[in-house]
Amino acid sequence: MSEPEETLQGWEPEVSPDLPLARIIELAFDYRGNTVVVKTDGSEVYGYVFNRDADAAEPFIQMFDAAGAGPFKIPYARIRTIRFTGKDTAAGDSYAAWLRRREKEQAERPPHDSEAR
Repeated sequence: MSEPEETLQGWEPEVSPDLPLARIIELAFDYRGNTVVVKTDGSEVYGYVFNRDADAAEPFIQMFDAAGAGPFKIPYARIRTIRFTGKDTAAGDSYAAWLRRREKEQAERPPHDSEAR
């Protein structure tokens, strides 16, 4: 039996009654990697979704493209789906590994003069 996926990296969801666009947008907002926003006209924007407002008169997302340009505001009504194509920087235990490494370095560090007195 395989373990459950810990990341959405590589996921290309299709909007359906069981998976509405609003849910995909929430997942893209929480995702710590770049995505491809596929618009209803077929064009695509590759970049990072950093904000969304589902309660606005015209719900929208905001993102920066991969080159850092933006922010761009894209209304929900113009989004067909969002693909999770970029590396998920929050996947795995990179923070936990960093924390372990930091604690080890602190334990190995000699005490400061003020601590030795």
